[in-house]
Amino acid sequence: MKVVKKIGKYLAIFLGVVVLLLAGYVGYMQMHYYRLPDKEKLSVGNQQEARLSLNKDYSALTYNVGFGAYNQKFSFFMDQGELKNGQKTQGTRGTAFSKQAVIKSTDGVISTIHQQKPDFVLLQEIDTHSTRSHYVNQVKMLEKNMPGYDYTFANNFHSAYLFWPLNDPHGSVESGLLTLSKYHADRAIRRKFPITSAFISKFTDLDRCFAVMRYPVKGGKHLIVINSHMSAYDKGGKMRKAQMKLLSKVIEAEYRLGNYVIVGGDFNHALGPDMLKHFDHEEKVPTWISVLSQKMLPKDFVMVKAENRMKVATVRSTDMAYHPKVNYQTVGDGFIVSKNIQTKAVNINTNYRYADHNPVRLEFKLLKNSPK
Repeated sequence: MKVVKKIGKYLAIFLGVVVLLLAGYVGYMQMHYYRLPDKEKLSVGNQQEARLSLNKDYSALTYNVGFGAYNQKFSFFMDQGELKNGQKTQGTRGTAFSKQAVIKSTDGVISTIHQQKPDFVLLQEIDTHSTRSHYVNQVKMLEKNMPGYDYTFANNFHSAYLFWPLNDPHGSVESGLLTLSKYHADRAIRRKFPITSAFISKFTDLDRCFAVMRYPVKGGKHLIVINSHMSAYDKGGKMRKAQMKLLSKVIEAEYRLGNYVIVGGDFNHALGPDMLKHFDHEEKVPTWISVLSQKMLPKDFVMVKAENRMKVATVRSTDMAYHPKVNYQTVGDGFIVSKNIQTKAVNINTNYRYADHNPVRLEFKLLKNSPK
């Protein structure tokens, strides 16, 4: 009987310690939780002097670089899926395989950008000082290797140390959106997206935002370039609807002023209902994907459909390593533009060597006379 009581006592002490540790950790996370303010002014480094003109050919590239972790072998611990045969799948890793793996993937991203030679570059999920990317400053790597561009960084993920998964903790994160340009920017601001306030989810979701860049155009108007990364872990798409509502309000206001507007980035939507189940795969459609259709956009804006979108997807599932025709794939990255811009786009097939996304290239021309 004494032995049983002693075991019970030790068990109670152990459970008490666990509860105290958990309570302390939750307090630590809450103490370090904050959201950056809306309409925060962003600094533009390495400012360029060239000005944009009407009826001239330009290009832009959007690319979610996945903090340098997502090579073809990488799977992410937060992603869950299910094969069509009912088998459950879940990613495993909280950090990149190694520092060298991050550098290799980031070098691959830089090489891809150099090959495309775009005038504007919109990057998402690019780290500055994070456990998950072994503290490689990807932003500095891009700045160093892109000397002919200005650069503007908007933080959209800043978190205390996440002790999960236990065998490979995601750790602390400093990450965001990086926009590069060969042309002079008048101003840049960070707009705050609405995100979930649920107690646990708010610690793991990003401080979602979009960066608004203003480039003067000869003749008095501006090209507004928006770098956006919408919510992913948003079952039912409630937050994404609210985010799309805010984004629509901003771009409509700019268009009414006579400006030209380009929104590029990772929308975490299938860009069109026809893209939701288009590609061959053995997985069911995951819960993180929603559908963005043309009717959801303001009337003077269009979703640019890449010429090769039926053949090249832009994002793969990460609940497992990459296996062609097994992973779910769709077109979730691209551009939305105002109707006073002439465009064509192509999805660049990198075969997911450097990230879980493929980049999208936009070629565009600012029209002197807007279409009716």
